[in-house]
Amino acid sequence: MGPIILDGKSLAKGMEPPLAERAARIRERRGRAPGLATVMVGDNPASAMYVRMKGNACRRVGVEPVRIDMPEGSTTAEVIGAVERLNADPGVSGILLQHPLPRHVDEMACFNAISVAKDVDGVCVSSFGMAAMGMEGHRSATSLSIVSILRHYGIPIEGREAVVVGRSPILGKPVSMLLLNENATVTICHSRTVGLPDVVRRADIVVGALGRPRFIKADWVKEGAVLVDAGYNEGNVGDIDLENAAAKSSAYTPVPGGVGPMTIMQLISQTVRAAEMVLGIG
Repeated sequence: MGPIILDGKSLAKGMEPPLAERAARIRERRGRAPGLATVMVGDNPASAMYVRMKGNACRRVGVEPVRIDMPEGSTTAEVIGAVERLNADPGVSGILLQHPLPRHVDEMACFNAISVAKDVDGVCVSSFGMAAMGMEGHRSATSLSIVSILRHYGIPIEGREAVVVGRSPILGKPVSMLLLNENATVTICHSRTVGLPDVVRRADIVVGALGRPRFIKADWVKEGAVLVDAGYNEGNVGDIDLENAAAKSSAYTPVPGGVGPMTIMQLISQTVRAAEMVLGIG
């Protein structure tokens, strides 16, 4: 029997009907659909494609996509100003600041300008802290999608050794906290980890979260490990060499069609929940 394909695309599709029902109730109560706003600075092609996909998914479930396009040369203050206007807009229930931002923009300052109530991508410091402490609040959408996929397919997390390759504040660190809260034993690795292949070989669950194509090699993976590839790089490849490593695994997320579609749906789900909380629904 071959490995289980952790099909995030079909799982995300299954989330759409109940989300559409919830969005319709919100529209009935307040006279308009919940809005998910995306602030995009510059014209990164990969980011633009992701924003289009998110907009299409929003429309399918009755959430209003709001897109704010800003020029590449926008300053940190200008981006923060755009975020603050969205914070004050009652029609906007969720705010996504599309990353990466241009190098001259202080990304963390912009993330922290997002209202915690509207931080549906879980990127501000307060959201991270609440997630780490297991408190109610919005989660990193990609991290939440990873845990949701594992749960849906009955992949054991408790007591398992999870190795996360990547330590970014928007993925590597938050997914590590969510896995820790699920009672996994978590090791966070990065470019300065000594003996990285040997560390990865210990893992029952390997999470690729560093944004480097096929960085995690097949001979780093032990037989029967679960491979979660959260990378999406040029050429439609992830951070794990799935072409060679998937056969060694017990289960894996494909690229594309794994973590990505679920991330979009979790953004929308948290936007709907944010609107419900304002209205006192649920």
